[in-house]
Amino acid sequence: MSKPVIGILGGIGAGKSTVAAELGRLGCRVIDADAIGHQVLDEADVRAQIVELWGEGMLNEQGGVDRSRLAGVVFSDPRHLAALNGIMHWRIRRRIEELIEQALADESVRGVAVDAAVLLEAGWDDLCTVLVFVDAPSEVREKRVLDARRWSASAWAEREKLQISLDKKAARCQYRLRNSSCAACLREQVRRWFEQFLHSTDRSG
Repeated sequence: MSKPVIGILGGIGAGKSTVAAELGRLGCRVIDADAIGHQVLDEADVRAQIVELWGEGMLNEQGGVDRSRLAGVVFSDPRHLAALNGIMHWRIRRRIEELIEQALADESVRGVAVDAAVLLEAGWDDLCTVLVFVDAPSEVREKRVLDARRWSASAWAEREKLQISLDKKAARCQYRLRNSSCAACLREQVRRWFEQFLHSTDRSG
């Protein structure tokens, strides 16, 4: 049986990272695209391109990229966001590909979980063999984000608008998990789904 590469889709605050973490506990290798993005921002050539486009004001006192300032610029103008994506996305993809290859070669790994907020937007979904949609009501997601990340309601709405619609994301997925109640309930859903999925693919393979 080939190991699954699971792409996790859903809106902001839906619980994608909770799903990824539980899959990690179940033996999957978790690939965190956001963490990779932070590493890419630390690369000297990336830093130089950001300064060239948006100035020295994008750097913090230590000389690294100030992610908060950069976000304030790029999420306010689609042209700036497209420019940043042009710098970042292919580099992040290359690293994701390397990590998937390493994980699939590891006999102890049962699968790979790709946790990437812009999985579809960046075109990384073609790296996955199965897509799972994490469904949560808009008001629940907004409250989670405002509480956990201390965003304003307007910032949450702006980020939502920049992503592909949830209907389109859900339509691309073969499976759906519902996260309208507690985190423990979601983790239990993940456990049930993953074991059933492996069982069904094992029988069909």
